[in-house]
Amino acid sequence: MNQFGILFHKEWRENLRNYKIFWIPIVFILFGILEPVTNYFLPQLLDSLGNLPDGAVIELPVPKPEEILQAVIGQYQLIGMAILILAYMGTIAGERRSGTATLLYVRPLSFRDYFLSKWLMASITGIVSVWLGLLAAYYYTFLLFNQVEIIPFLQFAGTYSIWILVVVTIVLAASAAMPNAGLAAAVSLALVFFMQIVDSLVGAYWTFSPMKIPVYAVQWLNGEPDLSDYWWTLGIAFAFILALLFFGTGMAKKKASTAKV
Repeated sequence: MNQFGILFHKEWRENLRNYKIFWIPIVFILFGILEPVTNYFLPQLLDSLGNLPDGAVIELPVPKPEEILQAVIGQYQLIGMAILILAYMGTIAGERRSGTATLLYVRPLSFRDYFLSKWLMASITGIVSVWLGLLAAYYYTFLLFNQVEIIPFLQFAGTYSIWILVVVTIVLAASAAMPNAGLAAAVSLALVFFMQIVDSLVGAYWTFSPMKIPVYAVQWLNGEPDLSDYWWTLGIAFAFILALLFFGTGMAKKKASTAKV
């Protein structure tokens, strides 16, 4: 087996041992189910907790199924991104600080394979988790409200998967560059949420940017985004990911000497 395969198998066993491949998907599935179920039972919940006068009736507009899926993405953009960052903040920095990385560094090691094996495992876990969560949301939205057309849903979920790749790559690059997992998490959280805040405040001034990916994902549910801007956005996102992969690989190699013995 080549070195990449060996390192990827190591990452698989590590993620299996610490249950990441179980609890991360479960969290995304729970949030995917929670949004349609909460919206469906919201009038009853308000009626039971609102202390309204006798005879008063709460009438809320029935949300469109597309709005339910958009709300799920809103949950993922806050809680889901934080979960991925906290789960993988110590992927490289934690190994260096604990000394376990020394067992690898004393052998002939391709830092490209080392970094990419970790990135691929984290990417697979993140994307599978999001797809499972969105499929759960899709099913319960269909069950409780109405159906979203399958093609727009697949375009929506596929586009959002690119955003997951962006976030995972940021986390892994920060973990390679920072001296410990805490700083890696702080840098990743600050960058990811800063990107979202900037786009929400001044995003109207540009039409293609990696920050626009969640916006374009939602637009597939309501028609389609401007395809020219959409493809430019994906192209820039992939270039950004590639640049971070080179940066992360370089930092993993440069910081190898700081590993605790």
